[in-house]
Amino acid sequence: MTDKPQSGEIFGVPYNFDRPSLKRLLSAYWQPGESMLVEKPFGVGYTLNLANWRSWIVLATAGVLLYQETGGDDDHEAASDEEPVEVIVD
Repeated sequence: MTDKPQSGEIFGVPYNFDRPSLKRLLSAYWQPGESMLVEKPFGVGYTLNLANWRSWIVLATAGVLLYQETGGDDDHEAASDEEPVEVIVD
């Protein structure tokens, strides 16, 4: 029986199922001079390169959207206590 490869590429998407070391995990997420997306240290696909400034914009945008979604605004809670409004369209 042959051993299956632990890392490689399938249909242009990288995969790596080798046991990750701490050094490999840290170096995968911080690669100065590389693009915004880099290969994941474990699993299938790509991840954000935290050494690239564009990744921080993506993370900040996701954080703001999550904050808004979870109801971080107090005015939103006050508006939900009001009676529902009936809208009639002809």
